[in-house]
Amino acid sequence: MSIAELGREATFGSGGSEPYAHALRREGQLTLVRDQGHPGNDYDLGRWMAAADDVDRAILAGESGPILDIGCGPGRMVAAAIDLGFVSLGVDVSRAAVKVARRAGLPVLARSVFDRLPREGHWKTALLIDGNIGIGGDPAALLTRSAELLGRRGAVLVETQPDDDVDDVFTAHVVDEDGRTSSTFPWAEVGATALARHAAAAGLELDQVWRIDSRVFVRLCR
Repeated sequence: MSIAELGREATFGSGGSEPYAHALRREGQLTLVRDQGHPGNDYDLGRWMAAADDVDRAILAGESGPILDIGCGPGRMVAAAIDLGFVSLGVDVSRAAVKVARRAGLPVLARSVFDRLPREGHWKTALLIDGNIGIGGDPAALLTRSAELLGRRGAVLVETQPDDDVDDVFTAHVVDEDGRTSSTFPWAEVGATALARHAAAAGLELDQVWRIDSRVFVRLCR
C-alpha cells in the first residue's frame, strides 16, 4: 500500500490500542516512532490541553479571521482565537480529541480537512500548528487543499521543523507511556526552506518566516 493510500485509511495515533485517546484522558505523552525504528518527536498532550501560551497567542494576534484550525486536537488554538475576537472553527479526525473540545464548548467538527467544510473559499487564515503539516504524509496535497479553503487574500500559517532543510515523508506509529501502540499512519516533517517548495506547487507564496522560543512559523499567502 502506498503512503497516499494509507493516508486515506490511517490517521495520527489511531487504531491499535488507541494511544492518542488514552493520552488525552490523562494528559500524558506520546512518542512518534518511524517504521524504520528511529524515534521521532515527543508530544506533550498536557500542553495541547492547556490554554494557549504566549507564543500561540502572539502568532494569532497578527492574523485575520475567520480562522480555521486544521488538526485542532483538543482545541487550544480555537479557544485562543475566539478569546482574541475571531470567528474560529476546528477540524480533526480524532473523535476523542473532538469530544474533549466540544466538552469545553468549542466549535469543532469531527472531519478530515479533505472533506467538505463550512466557508470553503472564504477562510482568512488556516492553521497547521504543532507539526500538522505532516497530516496525510503529503505536504503539497495538504497545502493545495488549504489554499482551496482560503479567501482571495487568505494565508496559511504553518509551524515547521527547526531544521529548515528537513523534508521527509515516512510511515510511523505512536506509543504512549504505558506502551500502547497505534496503527501505522503516513506522516511528514518539513522545514521552512522545504516548505517554500511545497507551497509553490500549491500556488502559495512565502510571506514571512519567524522563530520564537525554538519554534519556527511560516506564513504562506495565496
